[in-house]
Amino acid sequence: MDFIPGIDGPSEGVPRVLACFSNNLLRREPLKLVDGGQSQRTFVYIKDAIEAVLLMIENPGRANGHIFNVGNPNNEVTVRQLAEMMTKVYTKVSGESALETPTIDVSSKEFYGEGYDDSDKRIPDMTIINKQLGWNPNTSLWDLLESTLTYQHRTYAEAIKKSMAKPTSS
Repeated sequence: MDFIPGIDGPSEGVPRVLACFSNNLLRREPLKLVDGGQSQRTFVYIKDAIEAVLLMIENPGRANGHIFNVGNPNNEVTVRQLAEMMTKVYTKVSGESALETPTIDVSSKEFYGEGYDDSDKRIPDMTIINKQLGWNPNTSLWDLLESTLTYQHRTYAEAIKKSMAKPTSS
């Protein structure tokens, strides 16, 4: 999942997209869509990933010598779609109203700095893990987000409110 800046990770740096968007939602700040949020990503629920790893451990004859992708190609979305889903889910689990401006577009240079480069699409090929272990992920993106954002809200909302209420020294 990564970290929430200044709460359970460094204050500086940029976490991965789920933690980054969670952080913004918890702080009631617009979600920043790098280059319009058109990059595509997939997300796998941790319980599904653990199930896949356990199958590898429990079936060494079918797993040894293979490289497996563990992911969920059924949960493919653009980063913009992810932001929209996370905003809806967070509004539901937190009971807070949605932001008037839930997202803002920023350039990759502005967000990451000079020289940023990333792939537009990251979709795992599940062929080998399906063939060798018969594994498929089960958790939908909506359910994954609902579970994750419920946890995030319960775990971090108060700490973030306190950190934001601290007076700044001049």
